[in-house]
Amino acid sequence: MLTMSGTLPMNTPIVIEAVINAPPDAVWNAVTSTDRMRDWQFDIKDFKPVPGFEFTFLGGPEGRKYLHVCKVTDAVPARKIAYSWYFDGYGGMSQVSFEMFPAGAGTRLRLTHAGVDTFPASNPDFAKQNFVMGWTAIVQDIKTELELK
Repeated sequence: MLTMSGTLPMNTPIVIEAVINAPPDAVWNAVTSTDRMRDWQFDIKDFKPVPGFEFTFLGGPEGRKYLHVCKVTDAVPARKIAYSWYFDGYGGMSQVSFEMFPAGAGTRLRLTHAGVDTFPASNPDFAKQNFVMGWTAIVQDIKTELELK
């Protein structure tokens, strides 16, 4: 089951959670392995779960791609990965984190994206509801992929 909060109020982080029938190490691998990240959304050339590591990727709606610029800010194996996130050429700065908590035989994954409201409100692609929909789909993809293995 997926749960979410922060869907509309300003300055409220987006928080999406799911209980995944997989151990924390498997969830960690899904959100930190370059190959696995490509499975659920981001076409990242390289990723290392090490604070200070910088990475980029292109993403956005059909016909409009934005360069996402990110830097790992926190990494605790099988517990948390966090990174800053902004769009090249646009104002604003946000923070994304994936936290993993033991939940019975599985893992509760909590995705938090704070600072979305700092992106230019004049660009409808940066609307908070788009991030909520996108992250909800990504968390569901991670859950589905891990539970099929």
